[in-house]
Amino acid sequence: MALLFSLILAICTGPGSLGSLSRVRLVGGDHRCKGRVEVLQGSEWGTVCDDGWDMNDVAVVCRELGCGAAKKTTSGTLFGPVAPKDQKVLIQMVGCSGMEESLSQCEGEDVFNCLHNEDAGAECELPESVRLAGGPTRCQGRVEVKFQGDWSSVCKAGWRFAAAKVVCRHLGCGRAILTQKSCNKATQGQGAIWLRKPLCSGQEVSLEDCPSEVWEHNCTHNEDVWVECEDPFKLRLADGNNGCEGRLEVLHKGEWGTVCDDNWRQEADQVVCRQLGCGAPRSLPVPKRFGRGVGRIWLDEVSCSGKEQSLEQCSHRLWGYHNCDHREDVAVVCEEK
Repeated sequence: MALLFSLILAICTGPGSLGSLSRVRLVGGDHRCKGRVEVLQGSEWGTVCDDGWDMNDVAVVCRELGCGAAKKTTSGTLFGPVAPKDQKVLIQMVGCSGMEESLSQCEGEDVFNCLHNEDAGAECELPESVRLAGGPTRCQGRVEVKFQGDWSSVCKAGWRFAAAKVVCRHLGCGRAILTQKSCNKATQGQGAIWLRKPLCSGQEVSLEDCPSEVWEHNCTHNEDVWVECEDPFKLRLADGNNGCEGRLEVLHKGEWGTVCDDNWRQEADQVVCRQLGCGAPRSLPVPKRFGRGVGRIWLDEVSCSGKEQSLEQCSHRLWGYHNCDHREDVAVVCEEK
């Protein structure tokens, strides 16, 4: 009877315009272009049901947010903290062509049978507006910002550690651990020097969100800003016979922790083996072969296509959010090169 009522309600309601929506945002991801989809209707933020949710819808969300190309559609439950029980699921059966400028121009329905375990998620490319150049990894280097298509370095004299925190967050790196002048000539820039001073609180999602002021300076490239963030995806395989087999552990906030095997597939093994410079993955071992980890479980619900160059490019729940114990620690065996 309940199913019949739902079908009748769906037929009576039918698809309509989502013109009542005024804003969209992505919540819980490691940067502003990735997360659980939430929409503003009136004065209320609510989630979107994943019934009918596809890459056309993600493309519109990415465009509306000023992000890069749509990368994937994911479950919103991967991004924590989870939506509170009293938050509404506002729309379902979103039907975008992919060409709309905003989600409000797409068709959709009011929700009649969706719960938060069906929240929609989205991942877009993060537009390249800031980078760390000249360093050993993408999370260490000289700060450069992009303006009108050109990259400019930033002067240390107008820089604060709060801005370094924002850069690390924007890039999806770990916490900021150092900001200083570029150490030597090999790490200094050669082009323009940014003429605006960012006034960040340290809580902003990206450097673009920080207020700034025009700043007349007399800096040289000897004063270029250098920032170091934690690399959020430093990996190791522990308690194996070599560096290409063992219990998977990742470094976060200076502490090694394990990865839960929920949703773990052979494609993720391929990414780990590639990132560690090992050969192809072998058949999945019994986790007890390498023992159980201790301490933190850092990642859960990791999902890879197998083409990623690093585990950081795979979707996963927010750091530290899981429903696992160490009996579920991931183990990986790769061929030695």
